[in-house]
Amino acid sequence: MTTHPLPADFMLPTLTPFNREWFTSATLAVQRCSTCAHLQHPPEEICRSCAATDFDVQVVAPRGIVHSHTVVHYAAADALATSVPYVVVLVSLDDVPELRVVGNLVDADPADARIGLAVTAVWTDHDAGDGVVIRLPNWRPSG
Repeated sequence: MTTHPLPADFMLPTLTPFNREWFTSATLAVQRCSTCAHLQHPPEEICRSCAATDFDVQVVAPRGIVHSHTVVHYAAADALATSVPYVVVLVSLDDVPELRVVGNLVDADPADARIGLAVTAVWTDHDAGDGVVIRLPNWRPSG
């Protein structure tokens, strides 16, 4: 059995000035503090290092290692009924190992999910209904 992205009609994130680049660029556009250059994810309104409020982004390589994972067998929402089982992974990024990114493991058998699995980001596009395309990062085993 191969895992797939979540359904197109599942809940989408609300875009803010702080997360827009992350959810629309189809890159791993990590928030970077303009004052101290601290990288943080998820994006927030205040730098966790120096409490500044001005940010830009730094695009990092779309590769990482599975830090943790869970296989979901029960559909907590009706929209997920056709997606189970699916695998949620917490990925430590190769370029910034202290940052962790959550996503789904796709194009893999749930039994293949394991800590230490090398993965590459892939994006699924979702129409937000207002002309904006939200691009959610998922992860597939690397080559």
